[in-house]
Amino acid sequence: MRSLVNIILAPLVFFILLFAYIRLAGPIPFSISSTTTTKVDTFNVTGEGKSFVKPDTAYVTVGISASGSTVQQTQDEINSVINQVSASVKKLGIEAADIQTTNYNINPSYDYQTGRQKINGYQASTNLRIKIKDLEKASHVIDAATEAGANEVSGVTFDVADKTKAENEARQQAVTEAKKKAEEAAKIVGFTLGRIINYSENFGGSLRLIPMLQAAGGKESTDTQVEPGSSEINLTVTLSYEIR
Repeated sequence: MRSLVNIILAPLVFFILLFAYIRLAGPIPFSISSTTTTKVDTFNVTGEGKSFVKPDTAYVTVGISASGSTVQQTQDEINSVINQVSASVKKLGIEAADIQTTNYNINPSYDYQTGRQKINGYQASTNLRIKIKDLEKASHVIDAATEAGANEVSGVTFDVADKTKAENEARQQAVTEAKKKAEEAAKIVGFTLGRIINYSENFGGSLRLIPMLQAAGGKESTDTQVEPGSSEINLTVTLSYEIR
């Protein structure tokens, strides 16, 4: 009889204690997680496109290097010349915002003939990077800079202010080629193309055609000739298709 009572009371006590716990501590938390995996077969294909565009902006770097017996003397010389260069190109319509100092160095030069390191002077250099928005002025800017005292000309490059149209043309070609490849491959292999589930693109950069630059020098030389040529924009796209 006592065993029967214990059997009846045990569940009752458990539920009473559980009820009291829930009232005091709140409901017992439960966590249910479900993971669903779906395998999708995909097919990746690439396409390339290119377009040509005529540059409308030029960049040229001009500079001056000099040496002197003292830091002040050397610094004064390069400052005087580079200021003359800047003033000369501004007279051609180049805005101050388009003239940028990209280098300014002053270093000692040493004499090692005595067996000891001895400073025997100083060398200095400075450069200006000039942005030219009117390409017809490119050669004139170089000539004006050298006439003003610049003894270094380098880094003649060309760019396009707005590449949007050319990039879109290259993109259209690349996508068209990729789709054509995908359709031909599906026909040959025997699968059906589904929707495009991923798209990526990569610009190979603009291939600048090397400009023609003839430096002026000597009485019989002609003015500097700079030819911008054309720029090639390369674009590669990758399309990912579902396979049905």
